[in-house]
Order: sequence, then structure tokens, then C-alpha cells
Amino acid sequence: MTTTADEPNEKQEQKLETKRSFIARSWDFARELWQVLIRPSSVFGLGVLVLAGFMAGVIFWGGFNTALELTNTEKFCTGCHEMKDNVFAELKSTIHFTNRSGVRATCPDCHVPHNWTDKIARKMQASKEVWGKIFGTIDTREKFLDHRLELAAHEWARFKANDSLECRNCHSADSMDITKQSPRASVAHQRFLFTKEKTCIDCHKGIAHQLPDMRGVPGWQ
Repeated sequence: MTTTADEPNEKQEQKLETKRSFIARSWDFARELWQVLIRPSSVFGLGVLVLAGFMAGVIFWGGFNTALELTNTEKFCTGCHEMKDNVFAELKSTIHFTNRSGVRATCPDCHVPHNWTDKIARKMQASKEVWGKIFGTIDTREKFLDHRLELAAHEWARFKANDSLECRNCHSADSMDITKQSPRASVAHQRFLFTKEKTCIDCHKGIAHQLPDMRGVPGWQ
């Protein structure tokens, strides 16, 4: 059995033709679908379509916000053992968890912005944690400790960038009574916080969780 030099070229032409045919059919389908979508309805009136669209929007928006708030709870945040057995266990021994006032900060209070647009941006950033969960980035205590400085540095940078916004949601400089603070805290707040020379996270690293090995961290002694 013999073959000619033209056979490979013929096969390539057939593949190209098949590809062109597929693209053409896809384009025709997309064009027909668009025509259906923009064509006035002959069955339902404009008012019915507007009302249906409005109701669908309300349902979608309600479902979206419900799902958003469900992912914005301490129960959700501590649903994986990586968080429950590490940072959440540490939080329980701090004043942010138990104190004389009975006011407790939850995970979202400190790690998720309260205003909607920043909250959405934060949720998108946090989607990387799903990737880390799938591949077991910190699924053991040893791995967590190895990554601790890196994880903490990300949060410190975020707090620094937004002027410790989550801290300020509860701790307002305007409402501080420095006469009831220790002399050291009073001087520090007047010198650095009130003048905006520094922000909360500059001095209060480790306020709710244990610190990593701080050797080499700028400004830390």
C-alpha cells in the first residue's frame, strides 16, 4: 500500500474545514440566541417582563447576601481544623474573647471589613484560602508554624494599608479617655495614634494571636 505526499495536506485541510465549520455554527447559534433575547415578547406584556425581572433580581440579591453573611460568621471561619486548632484556640486566651465587659470580637470583626464593597474585595482575596485547603498548605501544626510569619505578614500589611480599619470599628480615637489609660499607653496614643504617625497594628501585633518568630521583622525588638 502506498501513500502520496498530498495525504497529510488533505488531512490538515479537513481539520481546518472542521474547525471553520464549528466556529461558524457557534457564531450562528450565538447570533440566534441574541436575537431571541432582544426580540419583543409576543406572549407576555412589557409590564410582566419588567416585574418578573425585578422579582428575579430581588431573589438573586437576597440569596447572594444570605450566602455572603453565612460565610461571614465565626462558625464558618472556624469550620476547618486549620483555623479552629490554631488561631481560634489562641484567641480564647485573650481579652478579645473573654473580658469584664462581655463584649467579644469574632473572627469577621477583625478580619473582614464592615462596608460592603471592601467586604466583597476581602472575600475575593480570601478565596485563595480554598486553594490552600485543597492542597493542605497548613493542614498540620508544623506546617502552620512554618508559614506563620508569612500569614501574619499578610494581615499586618492589610491592616497597615487600611489604617487598621477593623480595629477602629470598635476602638475610636475620638472616644478614648486617656486619663484612664496607663501612663505608657496614654503617651504612646497621644504621640503616635492621635498624630497619625502610626496605626494600631504598628504597636499591637499579637494582641489576639500568638506571634511568630519576630527576628528580622522591621521595627520589632
